Amino acid sequence: MADRLKARLEQGCAMLDLNLSDAQLQQLLAYLSLLAKWNKVYNLTAVRDIDNMLDRHLIDSLAVIPALDGSSLLDVGTGGGLPGIPAAICWPEMAVTLLDSNAKKTRFLQQVKAELPLNNVTVIHGRVEQVDLPQFEIVTARAFASITDIIDLAGRHCDDAGRLILMKGVYPAAELAVPTPGFSVKAVTAINVPFTDGQRHLVTLTKD
Repeated sequence: MADRLKARLEQGCAMLDLNLSDAQLQQLLAYLSLLAKWNKVYNLTAVRDIDNMLDRHLIDSLAVIPALDGSSLLDVGTGGGLPGIPAAICWPEMAVTLLDSNAKKTRFLQQVKAELPLNNVTVIHGRVEQVDLPQFEIVTARAFASITDIIDLAGRHCDDAGRLILMKGVYPAAELAVPTPGFSVKAVTAINVPFTDGQRHLVTLTKD
């Protein structure tokens, strides 16, 4: 199974034009293995099959990695660490903070940080509207909340030159029709995710 998963991951990375080292690929696979193992007890994701986890979670997150290049990243409502853990592996020089209000999920993420190991990762258990954090160059979220809700909850964590980069499914026309106070929509980018028929769009906002 390990060889099959690695071949699939390598194929996905090639389709995304991601050039990762063998050590990075091994870290991604180790993370996937931990996610599948802990999911049996902690219910980290509704996806149970490891092959589907590879496609629907890991490769889906890898599809947005080029957009997440920066010095610091806050992943809001990170859950099982998506896209934060893949970002930390792909950008080892970037300081990545993973934030979630679910204690089981943050315990899992502490274990991932220790086992891989990922020295550029900080795990925080708390609610985004309550935690006291420094500001970040990039604040990201995957299937967390509407654009306006994320601005309201997490906008203060974005530094003056920073960006909100939000992972959406279909083109979020209704959300984009609502004013985005304090932020301007810079781009809405369609992303082709290998091995999936679903749509993925990245919404990038900058501070006014």
